[in-house]
Amino acid sequence: MKKTKIKQQIEKILQNSPNRGYKSKELSKKLNIKSEEEYANLKQILSELYRQGKLIKKGKRYLLVQDANQIIGKLQMTRNGYGFVIPESKESEDIFISERNLGTALNGDKVLVEVFARYRGKNQEGEIIKVLERSTDEFVGKIEAYRGVYFLIPDDKLIHRDFFIPEEMLHGARHGDKVVIKLIEWTTPKVNPVGEVIEILGKPLDHTTEMISIARSFKIRTKFPEDVLEEANQFSEETIKSEIPNRLDIRDKIVFTIDPADAKDFDDALSIEVIDKNRFLVGVHIADVSFFVKENSFLDLEARKRGTSVYLVNYVVPMLPEALSNKWCSLVPGEDRLCFSVFIEMNKKAEVLNYRIEKTVINNKRRFTYEEVEEILKSGKGDFAEELITLNELAKILFKKRIQNGGIDFVTDEVRFILDPDGIPVEVKKKEHLQSHKLIEDFMLLANKIIAQEGKKFEDIKKVPFIYRIHDVPDEEKIRQLANLVNSLGYKLNIAGGVKSKALQKLLEQIKDKPEEILINELMIRSMAKAEYSEKNIGHYGLAFKYYTHFTSPIRRYPDLVVHRLIKEYEKDISPKRANELRKNIPEICKTSSVAERIAMEAEREAIKFKQTQFMKNRIGEEFDGIISGVQAFGIFVELTENLAEGLVRLKNMPGDIYFYDENKYALIGKLNKQVYRLGDLVRVRVIGVNEERNEIDFELVE
Repeated sequence: MKKTKIKQQIEKILQNSPNRGYKSKELSKKLNIKSEEEYANLKQILSELYRQGKLIKKGKRYLLVQDANQIIGKLQMTRNGYGFVIPESKESEDIFISERNLGTALNGDKVLVEVFARYRGKNQEGEIIKVLERSTDEFVGKIEAYRGVYFLIPDDKLIHRDFFIPEEMLHGARHGDKVVIKLIEWTTPKVNPVGEVIEILGKPLDHTTEMISIARSFKIRTKFPEDVLEEANQFSEETIKSEIPNRLDIRDKIVFTIDPADAKDFDDALSIEVIDKNRFLVGVHIADVSFFVKENSFLDLEARKRGTSVYLVNYVVPMLPEALSNKWCSLVPGEDRLCFSVFIEMNKKAEVLNYRIEKTVINNKRRFTYEEVEEILKSGKGDFAEELITLNELAKILFKKRIQNGGIDFVTDEVRFILDPDGIPVEVKKKEHLQSHKLIEDFMLLANKIIAQEGKKFEDIKKVPFIYRIHDVPDEEKIRQLANLVNSLGYKLNIAGGVKSKALQKLLEQIKDKPEEILINELMIRSMAKAEYSEKNIGHYGLAFKYYTHFTSPIRRYPDLVVHRLIKEYEKDISPKRANELRKNIPEICKTSSVAERIAMEAEREAIKFKQTQFMKNRIGEEFDGIISGVQAFGIFVELTENLAEGLVRLKNMPGDIYFYDENKYALIGKLNKQVYRLGDLVRVRVIGVNEERNEIDFELVE
């Protein structure tokens, strides 16, 4: 009997016994199964249906999941120990799960929930009756010994159970070590889950150990397999020399890079030549990583899994091994390097008159830092000053046009840490917003836009897929909430007639150089849709571009590498078989790359927060100016103006009064003295506590 037929018969039998269910032996009799082989096959099918969440078990009896009260979804834990299950069906609302009803589920797990009540009149409440699929079986944390018994205390504060580690499964780990463990078993919530140490990372609070711990806790791959390293190490200067005859040789041209002072890889360079008194030829030269990393090679498959490089504080987890990222692909000064170049003919109005895309070989004549270029733009003196000033004038026009066309110029503050030899932050500085940043940004945007237009042509003519960088229009409800919020801060966002990007840009102009500028920028970004990769082009709302892609950073972003390959491949004839293969692969690459990007951003934020907390540890008792960045019923969050560290002022640490939370005004209001603390208010706070393990800073208000 076929497996599909047996499944159908099992479901039919169980439908007739919704409450009682059947044991496997009873089902075998109902199905008239006699041989041991058929019975073994039945048990395998039952296990499969159980794993898929179509069956549940009560004791030894199987029951069909057909009750409307049984829902499949993903568990999202909170720091307070309870969680919510987000149903797979978009029609179902989230289900509250109290701590006692979590069973053996962990944050992110796919679970089966039985709904039985409503929680405080808001959410449905339920109990997790089965874990269908673990989100991960590896966990990062610190080993602690208690009376000779070893436990892992997870770094992830959304995991509220410690893991028991049998002594024989420590594998050399000792009390206090940061480690990675693998979950071995957890059959009942009455006991701790059991784990085995699979990697020892180092000692807590050591800089490298903590950065690796953060990476591993986000499931970011930190080590390259041997076959990948071997493939990366096969290249040499001879590899490049032998390819030069196949390329446009522009090694005699003035080409330069502009990057941060501490950059290790340089994947983009610029050049400019005067054609006549009204025309220029601008070159955007991008490292040709696709020459080295061939499709389905060990390097390619590893890069695809990683999706992106991850930049933690003073620690990089690269997408490609250093032999490529810092050497053969990096556009280092004075060395011949292979590029994929976009030559753009422009006039003085920064209008694109023509463009061409070429495989080139360049020789970087100067490695600039942003600060060096900024000084040249101000003084008019220095290496290649004429070229830099001309590029800057064109970049300013490109920027102005983009804003006029509906582009949004978000301003976000970033911090830079000065670390001592032990990796402890001794100083935190805000990164400056320089014109040299905008110069690079606008030419990279232009190159990406041109490549996207080229990809669209191939898509239309050859019916082949392409990778676009898309940004959808914001959700109207989120923008309505933003409008109400900025209105409470004394500003106006006009959303009559829909969500227009020009209205958002007008708001940003209202708040420029105001104390609330960074806060409102951040709130606006949160209300936006997330930019992502897709084979279906819908345009880029934030940039106001009809077509946009990522082409300019193939050393550190996998989609850029694939876009290079596609442009090269589509210039030639392509078979229907190959086109079908790409139509199948490209959507998956877009999906996994978008996920990898979001994970990298979360890890980078976590690393910054860890270092900010570490820095504030030695500032207890000191006072700082800040802005109220969040308001909740339990207190106010304050972001410090000086170093962007964020902490909480709990109600008990606010001046003597009883405060109530006004959700509509985004404020806490004193019942007696009517003192109002609202989102965006400037306040002065004192540091009263720092918890490095929980990444938490406590403030009190200074009256």
